[in-house]
Amino acid sequence: MTEFLWELPVRGDGRHVGSVSTRRDGFDFLDQVVFAAELSGLDGVVVPYDPQGEESWVVAGSALRRTRHLRVGVEFHPAFGTPVYAAKLSATLQRLSNGRLDWRLRVDTDDADAAARGDRVAGADRYRRAAEFLTVARGVWNEDQVLPGRFGGTGFEFAGDYYDVIDGGFRGILSGLPFPTVYLSGDSAEALALSAEHGDVHVFDETVDGVDAAAASLREAASGHGRTVRTGLALPVIARETEDEAWARVLRQWREVNPDADEAEVRAHALGGGRWSGFDRIGYGRSTGLVGSYDQVAQALSDYRARGFEVVELTGHPHIEELHRAGEHLLHLVDPAGRTLTGTEISA
Repeated sequence: MTEFLWELPVRGDGRHVGSVSTRRDGFDFLDQVVFAAELSGLDGVVVPYDPQGEESWVVAGSALRRTRHLRVGVEFHPAFGTPVYAAKLSATLQRLSNGRLDWRLRVDTDDADAAARGDRVAGADRYRRAAEFLTVARGVWNEDQVLPGRFGGTGFEFAGDYYDVIDGGFRGILSGLPFPTVYLSGDSAEALALSAEHGDVHVFDETVDGVDAAAASLREAASGHGRTVRTGLALPVIARETEDEAWARVLRQWREVNPDADEAEVRAHALGGGRWSGFDRIGYGRSTGLVGSYDQVAQALSDYRARGFEVVELTGHPHIEELHRAGEHLLHLVDPAGRTLTGTEISA
C-alpha cells in the first residue's frame, strides 16, 4: 500500500502566494491542519525543520497528543542534541502516542543556518556524524527488556569521532518501545550511502530529470548491506475535477507573483505525465510536482507506486482546503497495484 503523508506549514499559511495571514498561523491553525489530515484518511504528517517556523519537536508532541491514528514525523538536525537525549525524548513521545513517532533526520543543510545554530560540522562530515548519531540512538534504545549494565544502564558502549557512550541504554519505562522509523533524504552519494546503511525510508524530491536512477542506486547500495530501504517522493500537488480547472488554479497563483503572466508562460514548465516544475515560483519549497485532474494525478501517483515508490509526501496551499480535496477526491483513486481505479472498481 502507498503511504500518504502531508507536510505541515510550521511558519503559517495564507490564501495567496507570499502572503501568510496571521489568522492562519500558530498552534490553533496547526491543530486544524493535523485534524484535517486525520479526517482525510492520510497515514501521517511531517513536521519540517524550518528556521523561521515553529519548533518541530514541540509541534510533533502536540500533534501526537491530539490525534489517535496519525503517524508524526519530526524533522531535526543531528546537532539538535546528543543521540542519547534525542532517543530519550523520543521514547517518552512513543509512550505518549502508542508508538506513532517517526524521525526525519535533516543532514544536508544551509551553511548559514548551521552557523546560526552554532554547528561547526560541515560537508561530508555531517553524514559521518549522522551515521554515528543513528548508531548510538539505536544502541541505547531497547525494544526488549534487558538486564542492567555496570552503572545502571544496559551495557551499550560506543567510542566514535563525535560521540562516546559508556554503559548506556534505557531500562524500565523507557525500554520495550518501538524505535522511530528513520526517514532520510537527499540525492548525493553521501546521502544515499547513509540511507543504505542506516535509513528505513528515503524520500526523494522529484526533479525535471526524474529520480528513478537515484532510487535504483539506493536499492543496490542497501542490498550490499543486506538491507531494504523503502523509497518515497515529496510532491506538491494541484488537483481539481478537470485538467482545465487545475491549470486555471496554477495560473491564478502564478499571477499573484507576476500579474502580467499568460498561460503559455505557466505551461512552459510542464514536463509531461502531469509533472510541472514551477511550484517554487508560487510559494512552494520544491520545484517539481503534479498538476491535473483528480484522475490524472491519481494515475501519476499510481505510476510512481508501480515503479517502487511506497511513500508520498504531499503538500498544497491553502493547506486545510487542499488536504480535504486530497482526502475526498484524490487518494481513493490511487491503486496499490499501480493502476488508476475505474468508477466501477471504486463503487465495488
